[in-house]
Amino acid sequence: MAAAADLSGGLEPVVVALWPPAAAPPAFQYSPDNVAGADGDIDPTEITFPGCSCLTSSCVVHACSCLCNGENYNNLCIKPTDEEEYARPIFECNAMCQCGEACQNRVVQRGLQFRLEVFKTVKKGWGLRTLEFIAKGRFVCEYAGEVLGFNEARRRTRAQTSKDSNYIIAVREHLHNGQIMETFVDPTYIGNVGRFLNHSCEPNLFMVPVRVDSMVPKLALFAATDISAGEELSYDYSGRFHNLPVTNREQKTSEEEPNGIKQGAVLSQQTEKVTASSSFLYSANILTLPTRVSISVSLRQEAEKNRCCIQNIH
Repeated sequence: MAAAADLSGGLEPVVVALWPPAAAPPAFQYSPDNVAGADGDIDPTEITFPGCSCLTSSCVVHACSCLCNGENYNNLCIKPTDEEEYARPIFECNAMCQCGEACQNRVVQRGLQFRLEVFKTVKKGWGLRTLEFIAKGRFVCEYAGEVLGFNEARRRTRAQTSKDSNYIIAVREHLHNGQIMETFVDPTYIGNVGRFLNHSCEPNLFMVPVRVDSMVPKLALFAATDISAGEELSYDYSGRFHNLPVTNREQKTSEEEPNGIKQGAVLSQQTEKVTASSSFLYSANILTLPTRVSISVSLRQEAEKNRCCIQNIH
């Protein structure tokens, strides 16, 4: 029996399957990690963080400088925060750390650990599903691509037509001093399996910016619930899911129109991912890290409004 085709070309720790085998998505260059964009403004591979000095196989809280905000993971699952509070920033141990590769604070950087399949959907173009059970809290995949500067990201979105799929995500992180850090990731031409994720207002994944070697974050997607084998993977392009404290969630619910459509949400099948103003607080930390983050997964303000649950077509 012939070996199953691997969409990643062997670049991932596990095979990325494709269905049906005879079909293929539009051509793109596979990269499991972020790469510098064509503008060359930002190099996501640069190592700028100092490492911890832990001489153990796995770091522990109160002894590791990378865990100054507490444990990030428990048995490979992201640790939940008090739902009354905003999420904490996640900083994994990095290339400069003295701890071992088996350190419990090295999760997202290990890449795919579950067998995933890119498949042709009935109505939504290409999608992504899991071929095995994924427990709640486990890291599933990264949304990787070219990391762009603002000007290049704006140029690319302005060059798009109504027939083009928009893959660009903008992550805006609000610092405690009022400054805003922006990260633009575009997997249109270079990217990984994350580019095939479709939108859902009731997703089974949520996005968290995770930093490893520098302040350029990895846009990591974690399981929001237990996910069964064969289930399609999705996340909320608006950034609201798992990204609002209880009080704000209740306020957003009260702002919904009678027909259930959220006011101000912007979403279109081919041209938009969503414009949202949701944010969550980060606690203080020794690296002058963000205190709150707003994930806005859109650049194109001119797309049609008040459409929340339309699926993205790739």
